[in-house]
Amino acid sequence: MKPLLYLFVAAAGALTSVESGANAKLTDSLGGPWWPALIFSLISIGCLAIGALVWAGPFPAAQMAQVPWWAWAGGVISALYVMSMLIAPGQLGAGLFTGLTVIAAIIASIALDHFGLVGFPQHAAGLGRLIGAALMIAGIVCVAVF
Repeated sequence: MKPLLYLFVAAAGALTSVESGANAKLTDSLGGPWWPALIFSLISIGCLAIGALVWAGPFPAAQMAQVPWWAWAGGVISALYVMSMLIAPGQLGAGLFTGLTVIAAIIASIALDHFGLVGFPQHAAGLGRLIGAALMIAGIVCVAVF
């Protein structure tokens, strides 16, 4: 099962570059980021609603009250990311935009793992992980400069 999960995540990651380009074009075509963000979100909601109706089972109303407050921040974070995809890729290019978001995510994930925050098991930010992050930063500098 894990190979399929890896393939799914890799495909989703590869498609984010296509998504950022599509969103940049949508922003240019509609004259700003706000309407494209709303349209993008409505399309996402529609796709997720179909998926939930087909695969998710009954609505988990009873469990919602037990969710920690910070777990609901994902919606706001998604909105911020959507806005960044609508504003930045047209100016930065796909490589630099995607590289910056991936590096920021790697650095944040190392910190989250190190301190065991937001439900992740604690995993120390050892030398190997820090070298890996540094190499990713060096890689995005190469993408940005060359």
